[in-house]
Amino acid sequence: MSDYTNSLPAGKQPQIRVLAMPADTNSAGDIFGGWLMSQVDIAGSTLAHREADGRTVTVAVDNFIFLKPVYVGDLLSFYATVLSIGNTSLKIEVEGYAERKRRVDECQKVVTAQLTYVAIDHYRKPRPVKIQV
Repeated sequence: MSDYTNSLPAGKQPQIRVLAMPADTNSAGDIFGGWLMSQVDIAGSTLAHREADGRTVTVAVDNFIFLKPVYVGDLLSFYATVLSIGNTSLKIEVEGYAERKRRVDECQKVVTAQLTYVAIDHYRKPRPVKIQV
């Protein structure tokens, strides 16, 4: 049985796509986990900003699982989904997929995470989430 999903999630658009580069590696030559975490946060915050209709800040990483290593040359696609919306906060799930050697037929889910964002006003104080209708 193959370890590859052989496809990206159907019917969904990624929040971001990025190519893993040599400058993003750790001392072992693999992609640094902190770099991957920042990409997850960028993807989650992109959706949070859109859903909250304005600025949001990351207040918690509720769960973060590195499923597979990421290598130089992998094309990463990050998909985000709103799990819940509170008065001022949003919980977002982010899933990241790596197209090995930039080939969609060699695709693996490499990360999954849940993050909480809070909508803030121009004074950087929490504000109600403006739900898009």
